[in-house]
Amino acid sequence: MKCSICDIHCQIPEGGSGRCRMMTCRDNRIMEHYPHSYSTLFSISIETMPALHFYPRHKFLQVSTLGCNFTCPGCISEILTMESDTLAGALRRMPPEKVVDLAQKEQCKGIAFCINDPTVSFFSFLDLAQKAREKGLLVGFSTNGYMSDTALASLIPYTDFVNIGFKGATDPAYRFCGVPSCAPVFRNLETLAASDIHVEVAVVHLKGHENEVRQIAEFTASLSRNIPFQVMRFVPFGEADLALEPTIRESRALCRDLETHLSYVYLFNAPGSDQLDTRCPDCGRTVITREFFGPMGARIVDVHPDAICECGTRPDITGTLASRRFDEQGFFGGYRTTRALEMLHAILVCIGADDPSSVSRLWRDLMNTQYLKAFHDLVQLPDAYGEIIDRLAVPTGCTKAGTLLRQFIEKTLADIRSRTRDVTRPKVYYAMGYPLFALNAERFETHLVEAAGGTCVNRQLTRKGKPGVTITREELMAFNPDIIFISGFLSCPVSDFHEYCISHDIRVNAVIQHRIYDHFPLWDFGSPRWILGLMHIANILHPDIFCFDMEKEADRFYRTFYKHPFNAQKANRSFYRV
Repeated sequence: MKCSICDIHCQIPEGGSGRCRMMTCRDNRIMEHYPHSYSTLFSISIETMPALHFYPRHKFLQVSTLGCNFTCPGCISEILTMESDTLAGALRRMPPEKVVDLAQKEQCKGIAFCINDPTVSFFSFLDLAQKAREKGLLVGFSTNGYMSDTALASLIPYTDFVNIGFKGATDPAYRFCGVPSCAPVFRNLETLAASDIHVEVAVVHLKGHENEVRQIAEFTASLSRNIPFQVMRFVPFGEADLALEPTIRESRALCRDLETHLSYVYLFNAPGSDQLDTRCPDCGRTVITREFFGPMGARIVDVHPDAICECGTRPDITGTLASRRFDEQGFFGGYRTTRALEMLHAILVCIGADDPSSVSRLWRDLMNTQYLKAFHDLVQLPDAYGEIIDRLAVPTGCTKAGTLLRQFIEKTLADIRSRTRDVTRPKVYYAMGYPLFALNAERFETHLVEAAGGTCVNRQLTRKGKPGVTITREELMAFNPDIIFISGFLSCPVSDFHEYCISHDIRVNAVIQHRIYDHFPLWDFGSPRWILGLMHIANILHPDIFCFDMEKEADRFYRTFYKHPFNAQKANRSFYRV
């Protein structure tokens, strides 16, 4: 039977599944495999959806399910979209009335379906949207824009806001994601812009594909130059090629170019950039200051009263400004939940846990016992990593491999600590992205610095964010670090980092002496490979003591735990892909 929910129009046999693996055919009817069943149900700040011009700082109930009708290389939600069969047992079934009750109990302004696409849970979401509207809640969603025109038309009466994401402006860009054409997305943007719905546009910026971003910006501007336009700097998760990742500098330059067409252009996945701020369209002053708040997320750190500029102009913002900001705890909020799941998956890969039934039972147990809350605190501590390994190894029957991994990590950590016990400790600053985004005081990386014989100046920070905060030039100057490390997650070329420091007159010792270092991708956080990052840090801080051959150490680690040799050419920023 033909599925008419999205423009792929799958022909689904009786008892079979569609492309998204979430729709099936029963008794000649298209229906969901897992109706009213959710992978996430918790409160978020609207900026982590992300929506920047809709009821700023307000709290919404985030809902998401599993699956997707696209297969995009590098998808940040890959673990939810591609592992739906394994994770299905962890879904939480809740009728729409109960979801609405939960949103009201949490004092949310509305409900936002994000992380995966509501298309794959269309009937459940439509039902939920109707029930939410009846109770006066706002309703919105993030989408890849591939809904059929009839499906979108049935949702529009119950929808208040939408973030519609573009993968490119050409059919080849969409074939890269496994669908035939870009036309449905442009059509649906036009439909949404013509409605009373608040619309924001998100576009992936892949290196070398700048013209496609410009084409989408020009099309958006033809509808309205006041539509907020979010440029998502591509980060190569999954199996995506690292060569497709533009630098922050390159994405910033593109955003400045787009501002000739659009009033509000924002850059995501670029910690330390000021391109998340809202500026007055008349005088150019900053009205709302935001900072990076995890992948694809932002949070407000300062705002003019009622979001009105000193010149009297209010940027095009829908709705009221909440009196105070809602900050999510731990891994909850936006796409940070997917990072937590990938960190756990990274350990499973390392210990060879590949039995579908045992892994499925584990996910169900972890999600149902609220383990993610405890995991957020444990994963910041190198000394607690063995406890996490044991928690995953026992129920998956991988205790032998888990013990081997734990012993290797704990022995290496203890050895490096013992050899740096009485050393003179250099001052070390840990940044993510650009120089003025400092990782939190209690982050995992700060513990690595101290284990390797350094003093991490980030420990002096009193503010915290996800995973850090924007600091001032004066604060960094006061730190005056001897050595600077750039995170291996959302990184920046050392040359760009140094140039930024020079152009902004950040002349600390590390800059003057050219002691700025990056990491091999994801060797300092997020997977068991952090032990390699610790070796690298030790080499830098105390070359008189340590001389780890990183190529050989990596090859030994990969052969022992991944059962294949290390290949630097296959690097990306996925926690679990190796």
